[in-house]
Amino acid sequence: MDVLASADVLAAEDTRTLRHLMEIHGIPLGDRHLVAYHDHNGPQARPKIMKALEDGKSVAYASEAGTPLVADPGFQLSKEAIAAGYPVYAAPGASAVLTALTIAGLPTDKFLFAGFLPNTSSQRKTALAELGQIPATLVFYESPKRVAAMVRDAADVLGAGRSAAICRELTKKFEETLRGSLGDLSGILAERTLKGEVVVLIDRGNPAAVNEISIEQQLKEALTTMSLRDASEAVANANGLPRRKVYQMALAMGKDDG
Repeated sequence: MDVLASADVLAAEDTRTLRHLMEIHGIPLGDRHLVAYHDHNGPQARPKIMKALEDGKSVAYASEAGTPLVADPGFQLSKEAIAAGYPVYAAPGASAVLTALTIAGLPTDKFLFAGFLPNTSSQRKTALAELGQIPATLVFYESPKRVAAMVRDAADVLGAGRSAAICRELTKKFEETLRGSLGDLSGILAERTLKGEVVVLIDRGNPAAVNEISIEQQLKEALTTMSLRDASEAVANANGLPRRKVYQMALAMGKDDG
């Protein structure tokens, strides 16, 4: 509140929200300049804010929700201010990333925030395959309209047995956290539609080395009653392994037998 009360210029992702917040706390705007700064007007608004800094004025930027710069338009503003030699300070607020990590029940010693995945399934799977090799809990933001497809793709690429959590509407009235394997969560999302802001967290892969002899034996048994694709999927799910990896092992076995 002290920052908002003392800054010479105020910038906000949504000026209506900031005005309301200041009214609630009795902070007068007075004759201070209030600038709208968001994804759609950043290139036009940044020069105005930079000019205020050049004139020796202090500027406070308020994001609409969460922490500025975390999947937020404030990044470019901060980057430009730093490049110009102006000091930048933070007054941290709530962060969906850290809040979700706190309640997900997944390891927090190492984590990677990967923002939003691509919209198309093929690009999403490619990104997941690359991220899946990182020995850390993966954290994503996702649209409620795409979360079911995203979790389904994650189960296909990373293995249906990998632990995960879906957190939505954090710190709000309808806050909810779903926990389970990617396969289980995919099944849940096939039956219901989520609403609100969504955070998806996925556990790191099993650090233990894959026992290829055991996997090959399981594949041989599964192939007696299933197709190559179905057998690969069944063995991958049973061991929490990426389906693609097991499928490649099955293909290699076929070549060796030939």
